[in-house]
Amino acid sequence: MNLEDLVRLTSDLPCFQTSYLSAGTSLPQVRLQLDRWEKAGKVIKIAKSVYTLAPPYIKINPSPFAISSLLRPSSYISLQSALAFYGLIPEYVPATLALTTGRPWEIQSPCGRFVFRHIKPALFFGYTQHIVERQTCFLATPEKALLDLLYMTSNSATPSYITELRLQNCSQLNSDKLTALAAQMKSKKIDRALPLVLTFLNNHDEGYTV
Repeated sequence: MNLEDLVRLTSDLPCFQTSYLSAGTSLPQVRLQLDRWEKAGKVIKIAKSVYTLAPPYIKINPSPFAISSLLRPSSYISLQSALAFYGLIPEYVPATLALTTGRPWEIQSPCGRFVFRHIKPALFFGYTQHIVERQTCFLATPEKALLDLLYMTSNSATPSYITELRLQNCSQLNSDKLTALAAQMKSKKIDRALPLVLTFLNNHDEGYTV
């Protein structure tokens, strides 16, 4: 494979795996060539066997959300990353946070920091396929992202924690969907937290806190 072939195959992808290039070519040869291109600044290594084209060869600006979904196919973006994406919290989130049924994993790469937290299979729902910057990822709904954060955070079922989240643009949160998803999670912690969240949402327009 030459560089022209690589660009033709991958310039529209946020990232690619070595196995994607191995058709008709031995995997060791592909890895050797990618190593050479990395040293020459033509590709960027994100993780083991995962690369992206370097400028000016790549045609898109790789979305961290799309990269995350490709790094761990059995995952979805959630927690503060999803809440910030929807504009529900004001904070900048320095890592892309995702939930997976696999082992937890964290990686610092030239394309950003990616954190995968484990969640049990029974709670792996409440996400949709989403297009971000013309790239596909799997993203929690606003309601599930909030419930995931409450579930994954210690001491979250308290009025003070709900207030400290500084939720904004709350019209995106549907109370009926929150209630249905919370029931599906079958978590005592979520059962305690849900009334606090609903109270906050009911009072939000009036400027009250929990």
